[in-house]
Amino acid sequence: MMEDLELSELWKQYNQKIERANILNLQSWVLHLQTFEYLQTEKAKSRLNAVSRWKKWVAALGVVWVLFLVFLIVNSLVWGKLFFVVSVAAILGFNIYAVIVYIRHTLLISEIDNSESLIEVQQKTAELKASTLQATRVLFLQTPFYCTFFWNFQWMRESPLSFWLIAFPVAVLFAIFSIWLYRNIHLRNANKKWFKLLFSGREWTSVIKSMEYLKEIEEYKKQL
Repeated sequence: MMEDLELSELWKQYNQKIERANILNLQSWVLHLQTFEYLQTEKAKSRLNAVSRWKKWVAALGVVWVLFLVFLIVNSLVWGKLFFVVSVAAILGFNIYAVIVYIRHTLLISEIDNSESLIEVQQKTAELKASTLQATRVLFLQTPFYCTFFWNFQWMRESPLSFWLIAFPVAVLFAIFSIWLYRNIHLRNANKKWFKLLFSGREWTSVIKSMEYLKEIEEYKKQL
């Protein structure tokens, strides 16, 4: 009988040790996961903060460029400069859009930097990625207007062949190309060479790298 009690006590102690070991292992797992999650999130935020600083400079330069374009339009409001005014006005509209988008991106990155929730960071980073892609698509539509600002009626009258056989077709080709880019700049084409070449700058690569850091957290969870 005493042997049974001793055996039962030993068994109880063994179960308690196992339970404590499981608790310690669980605590260790949680600690490792929290540490890895924190480090990866901070690496992602660091990448995006660098992009934010760059976007602020670009937005500031964009404001100066917008003011310059407004100056050009105000001082060119004559019939003979119709094509110039229309072209610059179109470019102005796209640049105002770009400045607004860049300011919005800096605010979004600020929200990401202040966020403590991994899910929120992932959601806002995905939003930044989608917005960057959309803004690039839209901004390419301004390309043809850089081919028309020097048009004028005198050129059409005095040298119609050079206008209709050179200047006009070039503008049309750029218009077709910009529309093609607008329709094809999509994540489904992300593995194509022209897409990778087009999106090889720090703005896009930093966003993608940040998302990869966050994705590694999910992969790490599966391995533990």
